[in-house]
Amino acid sequence: MNTEHHGSIENAVNHNSEPSSLRITDIRVATIRAQGLHPIIKIDTNQGVYGLGEVRDGAHPDTALRLKPLLVGQNPCNVEYLFRRIKRYGGESREAGGVCAIEIALMDLVGKIYGIPCYQLLGGKFRDRVRVYGDTPTPDNPTPDEFRKVVRSRRDIGLTFIKFDLSARMFEGHPGAMIGSDTKYEYPQYRQFHTPGRGAGARVSEAGLEYVREVCAAVRDEVGPEVSLCTDHFGEGFVTVDEAIRIGQAVEPFNLAWVEDVLPWTDIAGHKKVADALLTPVAAGEDLYLFEGFQEAIETRAFDIIHPDMLSSGGLTETKKIADHAERYGIPTALHACCSPIAFMANVHLAASLASLTALENHALDIPWYTEVVTGLEPDYMSDDGYVVVPDAPGLGVDLVEDAVREHLVDWSGYFDDTSEWNAERTGFLGHLVW
Repeated sequence: MNTEHHGSIENAVNHNSEPSSLRITDIRVATIRAQGLHPIIKIDTNQGVYGLGEVRDGAHPDTALRLKPLLVGQNPCNVEYLFRRIKRYGGESREAGGVCAIEIALMDLVGKIYGIPCYQLLGGKFRDRVRVYGDTPTPDNPTPDEFRKVVRSRRDIGLTFIKFDLSARMFEGHPGAMIGSDTKYEYPQYRQFHTPGRGAGARVSEAGLEYVREVCAAVRDEVGPEVSLCTDHFGEGFVTVDEAIRIGQAVEPFNLAWVEDVLPWTDIAGHKKVADALLTPVAAGEDLYLFEGFQEAIETRAFDIIHPDMLSSGGLTETKKIADHAERYGIPTALHACCSPIAFMANVHLAASLASLTALENHALDIPWYTEVVTGLEPDYMSDDGYVVVPDAPGLGVDLVEDAVREHLVDWSGYFDDTSEWNAERTGFLGHLVW
């Protein structure tokens, strides 16, 4: 061996960390309240370097902590191995929270260890800036004029892509919008989770369709033709396939970028029927889990746009695989994101790596302290034309500001308190259950 040459290579390696001897020592959680509840996880190692991830909004921190015994003592650099080890313990929607949070924290760790940004771990980037679409709140009084105000608030800060809520539930408060909507004998909790065709929204009247047209006309008139518009909560499981098509056809003249969540996420065949009937694209997928969860919808073209939330779909690497598969079928990707700055920056790295990206959601535009809880995200992080610069710092490129995080903790959460109660295995592994 040429020892002189070997020595020069070794000298070029960053010895601040020894990746081969790196081991996970702990997993802890701190939960803040912003748009919702956002559990932030911290994976510690025996070399002082740590990784940050985030459990999906509304999901329980325990979805991450219950996986702790499967991770402590493992090398965090083996991201794919560890992901395969834990992914069986995740599920659709919020049940995926812990698995996805851990994958993101592992990627953050690997990026820090090797001194490269997360997008580089995904194969590099297709863009230096990521286009944002801005979410808007549903007006308390959902009249066309009130919808004008909420979209104007986004247009005035420079956004060129805006989402507004066009919920089937809005019909309940609009006189004459529905036919056969009496549900007074159902339990209140059930009324919130109708099966399609029952109760509120079972049939939409012509007056209801006209109301939809008036809202869309007001919004389009307010922002003009140069702004992309899309709708959220379009069906929410309140309407049947046929009613979703009727409502979708009513909005066709307004050239929406997509209508979102037209049916329950489990109804892939219904989505395809709606997508085939409309010229307006159908976007869906924020509650689907893993590549396998998206495969049928992609390969049958049931979605015109896939809309994964990486905090449910599997984290950075799995969502990249999903988006790349969709691209093979000519289906672009938009990223759903309702999260703290930790997951938002993870989404920025992911968005940079996707060839087929449409836009990334920003759900935090009304949170004044949003950037104060982290370093690496300036108050003016979003440009006046609605783009975010992709960071070049290692890992996710952000870190926590302890005092600011403590200020916004929920009452029942500490700041990465001891989690030794979770050291014992509480999940079935390799066919047996250890408690």
